[in-house]
Amino acid sequence: MIERIHTSERMSKIVKHNGTVYICGQVGAGENVAAQTADCLSRVDALLIEAGSDRENMLHATIWLADMADFAEMNAVWDAWVPKGHAPARACGEAKLARDVLKVEIIVTAAEKT
Repeated sequence: MIERIHTSERMSKIVKHNGTVYICGQVGAGENVAAQTADCLSRVDALLIEAGSDRENMLHATIWLADMADFAEMNAVWDAWVPKGHAPARACGEAKLARDVLKVEIIVTAAEKT
């Protein structure tokens, strides 16, 4: 069974299937990449909790930066947010994001809590 939560014509914010939670890409507000990353991760937290998971159950994360020059600044926020011993598999790359003001987008897959 596939469960879709917060579904619109374009996408679902959460999709659950066979104990796996897929979170759509999240962006955040703020003037710099650190602020946007922190806001983005708070949105990821909220969606994971709503889906019956949490950051300790993350399996994979894909991070898109508008500029790889922001890699260290983003990582400082990310590293403080990820629970010790529970880092997911992760990829990070540079991409043109949907709006010019966006500096980071994060996509997460997690296991449901059992």
